Amino acid sequence: MNALKWDKDFALEQAADDAELLQELLDIFKDSLHSDLVQMEQGLAENSSTKVSSAAHSIKGAAASLGITGINEVAARIESDSREGGIAVAQKEISSLQGLLEELRKL
Repeated sequence: MNALKWDKDFALEQAADDAELLQELLDIFKDSLHSDLVQMEQGLAENSSTKVSSAAHSIKGAAASLGITGINEVAARIESDSREGGIAVAQKEISSLQGLLEELRKL
């Protein structure tokens, strides 16, 4: 969980101090992250920096809203590179995001 760099207090505050709501938001994020990773993989297979950028942007924003800095940071690096037309960072970092999703699933 250290790799996630999760600020649980921030996330709980965002969920109006409702632990049940926070769990629902985390479950939604897990599904969303999985879908975004599939889109990113497709973008890599198609050499589409636009598709990669879109997926990274979605991941970055959702992670930020839940205080999951580890995922946010990786997604931000991927988004920055892909907005400039590159996919090299995504190729290097997608396995990190997949590992972070596995960590997230333990929450």
